[in-house]
Amino acid sequence: MIREIMRDTFFLHQKSISATPLDKPIAMDLLDTLKAHADECVGMAANMIGVVKCIIAVNLGPVNMVMFNPKITKQKGPYKTAEGCLSLTGQRNTQRYKKIEVEFQDMDFQKQKLTFNGFPAQIIQHEIDHLQGILI
Repeated sequence: MIREIMRDTFFLHQKSISATPLDKPIAMDLLDTLKAHADECVGMAANMIGVVKCIIAVNLGPVNMVMFNPKITKQKGPYKTAEGCLSLTGQRNTQRYKKIEVEFQDMDFQKQKLTFNGFPAQIIQHEIDHLQGILI
């Protein structure tokens, strides 16, 4: 189901709580909503659709990927950039890392560890910030 985008910054500043297998329907809504906004958005966190759970969805080119309870375990190559956000107006300056390692659970709640570089790494960092209540 496509959900409305949350724009209330008080709500968005809340830290998300751990996701469980019972939260898979939220992940499906997140994917549907990301797909519906594909022309203006490359990633979403669950709080962007009004759910304070540790779930993100990111566009990795030909496929959208869901991560439950993602955590960045390594980061390398800091750089400054400007980002926009579907929940906010305009662009803001921030610092990101060129290369990150992320531990998360997949749709089957199997533990995964992957390395991301460049723009996919930037998207994931932005969405994980959302889970911590950090807005750019």
